[in-house]
Amino acid sequence: MSLPDIKTILYTTSMGKHSRPVFRQAVKMASVYNAKIVMLHVVEPIGETGQALIQNYLPQDLIKTMHDEGLEKIKANMKERVVKFYEEEMKAMDNQSGLDIEQVVGEGNRSDEIVEVANAINADLIVMGSHNSLGRSSSTTRAVIKYAERPVMVIPTRVK
Repeated sequence: MSLPDIKTILYTTSMGKHSRPVFRQAVKMASVYNAKIVMLHVVEPIGETGQALIQNYLPQDLIKTMHDEGLEKIKANMKERVVKFYEEEMKAMDNQSGLDIEQVVGEGNRSDEIVEVANAINADLIVMGSHNSLGRSSSTTRAVIKYAERPVMVIPTRVK
């Protein structure tokens, strides 16, 4: 029995410096398998407390407009950061010019969004880091491992 082909890799990133080794691993895997990378950054919505405070001071239609405009601004900003991150990393890596990398910004609960995007793009592999930006074991990574219906490659990112 042969191993399944890896044609699409979902690489998840928080855009922090600790996530660069994860990006490098995703690029190496894509090079080996001649696969496409979908680079995903997830923006979480405002918390319940913030939502409650806003609703007490602003009309509902203005809140929706502010939410939609703010989210679009955040997505545009993150898209720029993803492109910059990609360009900086690609300069540091040799012989990776032919890679197909698509940048995606999602909204919602991080682990849910990662699993949903993996399903939507029919990813053959999810590549993500093991720790969050504070150096703690990532609850997002644990949830993705638990709920994903596809292989998850976890790269150590703990800063010592």
